[in-house]
Amino acid sequence: MKKKVAIIGVTGAVGQEFVQSLNDHPWFEVTQIAASERSAGKKYIDAIRDDNGIVAWDVGGEIPDYIKEMSVLTIDEINIAELDLIFSAVESQAARDIETKFAKDLPVISTSSAYRYEEDVPILIPGINDEQAELLEVQKKNRNWKGWVAPLPNCTTTGLAITLKPLLDKYGAKKVLMTSMQAISGGGKTGVSAMGITDNILPYIPKEEGKVRKETRKILGKLKDGKIEDADIRVSCTCTRVPVIDGHTESVFVETEKKIDPALAKDTYDAYNKEISVAGLPSAPEYYYAFHEDPTRPQPRMEREVGGGMTTTIGRVEKEELFDNGIKYILFSHNKKMGSAKGAVLLAEMLHKKNKI
Repeated sequence: MKKKVAIIGVTGAVGQEFVQSLNDHPWFEVTQIAASERSAGKKYIDAIRDDNGIVAWDVGGEIPDYIKEMSVLTIDEINIAELDLIFSAVESQAARDIETKFAKDLPVISTSSAYRYEEDVPILIPGINDEQAELLEVQKKNRNWKGWVAPLPNCTTTGLAITLKPLLDKYGAKKVLMTSMQAISGGGKTGVSAMGITDNILPYIPKEEGKVRKETRKILGKLKDGKIEDADIRVSCTCTRVPVIDGHTESVFVETEKKIDPALAKDTYDAYNKEISVAGLPSAPEYYYAFHEDPTRPQPRMEREVGGGMTTTIGRVEKEELFDNGIKYILFSHNKKMGSAKGAVLLAEMLHKKNKI
């Protein structure tokens, strides 16, 4: 029998990605959806249609049939007794209270930052730090909850942490310097104006760099005595917004403790592909990592559909002459797929496999 799930914040950009990612899912069935008071009481198709009859569907493909006629509820109308899991696509400002309300009784998987930096809350990337999921039991005990909150990282952190993990494990990562070229969609529907981004690069994204530094160390840390000990890595980053619709590209320099070169890096990523923990899960890609030796890759238009948006692509891997030991590379990660709702669904699959759901 499928687990019954609800999507809250279902009419927004991330909520719509959840709708698509859960369409015909073999393990999860969407039985309840919720949004703001403005949308409540309407059928989903009507809730995303404006007064001019324009349907604001921002995800590729058609709106799944299962959701069109489903009634949108308010947060208070959600019936927790008939649910196994909540997917939260609520904006971070409102998420704290809403996710707390539901986590008292149910597991909550969230794309918001509301709980990311709490001591008893892991920031999970399925396939990278699965062992930190055990902290969810500590969280339940600490807060006297029946459920828990498991947030995803910031979408810029996702690709960086995914590519650093194999290097850290095998060669020891000491220092990381990253510059991001982030897609427009990462700012949400109204986050970036057309006039501001056209023929332009925005060299600053508020609060982004602090999130990446903090989250990367936590994700790559170790769970010890009921707490996460941050990885001993110094991270410096510059986050920019570029005129690309979907997909974040990042230029990364890594200083390692042991000697490394591009061939060794390729072998390391190939080995991780063969033993990645999420292999075979419904939302997992065939290849977790794609490694290119073509110097013109990765490119957003060419990489964003690889693995259904769940593969992290690595290219331009070179020895870095600034360090005694180190490499530089460029990565591509889909901010709306692996870095958001579809990544949250993969996380739910991983936690279900661990009997956490």
